[in-house]
Amino acid sequence: MKRMKSLAAALTVAGAMLAAPAATAAEKAPADVAGDTALSEVRDMEVTPEIEEQKWYQKYADDKRVLKLEATSPAMDGRVVPLAIIPADNPDRPTIYLLNGAGSAEQDTDWLNQSEAVDFYADKDVNVVIPQAGAFSYYTDWNTSPNKSYLKGPQKWETFLTKELPGPLEKRLKSNNKRAIAGMSMSATSSLLLAQHNQGFYDAVGSYAGCAGTSTPFEYEAMRLTVNRGGGEPEQMWGPMGSRTNRYNDALLNSDKLRGIALYISSGNGLPGKTDMPSYYTQQGVDPTAASVGAATLQIEGGIIEAGVNHCTHNLEAKLKSQNIPATYNFRDTGTHSWPGWREDLEKSWPVFEKALS
Repeated sequence: MKRMKSLAAALTVAGAMLAAPAATAAEKAPADVAGDTALSEVRDMEVTPEIEEQKWYQKYADDKRVLKLEATSPAMDGRVVPLAIIPADNPDRPTIYLLNGAGSAEQDTDWLNQSEAVDFYADKDVNVVIPQAGAFSYYTDWNTSPNKSYLKGPQKWETFLTKELPGPLEKRLKSNNKRAIAGMSMSATSSLLLAQHNQGFYDAVGSYAGCAGTSTPFEYEAMRLTVNRGGGEPEQMWGPMGSRTNRYNDALLNSDKLRGIALYISSGNGLPGKTDMPSYYTQQGVDPTAASVGAATLQIEGGIIEAGVNHCTHNLEAKLKSQNIPATYNFRDTGTHSWPGWREDLEKSWPVFEKALS
């Protein structure tokens, strides 16, 4: 009898969960998320010598399709963050926050330099905001700043991106209250986390070749490899593995908080494809020796990383399916951890975003 009652109770709870309406995305305005947080000052970009040296700026300095702004971050002691923006053609349009990967613009590994993002979004009539800083930060709030290399000063990127920036920036862009967030590699994890931590703020999320889990040994040590490149340790970022802050920033553990958001999730499998072969680059005029060395790096290092990402992403798929949370998946049957896949994701995620933002 007790077993029957327990089973009945469990079925009742499960039924209630399935019957419960999904959380309405973007029901919150920037002011709701910001609360009493001091806000950014958004202004025209002051082009510093450092920015002049970056390839994205050299490529788009005179291109009127790219609006160059900057925003202060009170939480990061007034740090000035450069913003590259592909503005919508009309007012009252949605905003997509597109985050760079590990090296960001500081290492010329950003969306503007490495993809055709400007050409692709130019006719989509949405505002696309790309912060051109934040290398190796995971775009998160760190417990303790390493204060060296790329991670100097307070690292409070989540506060900046979700509380300080949206209100002033979206007012300047005359945006509506629909928004999405997307990222690749390092920031694929960040995109999931920022949406989970701010439910009701984003209509859609794109996670391109990232790892949702962060609090188990393999994933935590993989994260260490990324932040080490910037001069930091994951313990400085989220505390020891499995700590409360680490678990809060584990998107796999908190996957239920993605309910009601349109999701696009992708991964290659680590096996080399045609874009990982020397011939792909020699056909573009790359020196054969350089093409061979580069292809070998992609196939070995990029292959190992993407195989791990593939494992992480299938874990997320299994978890979301067990929770009846729908998502659009793009599991490529080849592909290393490299830009050709992320350029594909830029295009293939658009129908998901377009529907969610309409």
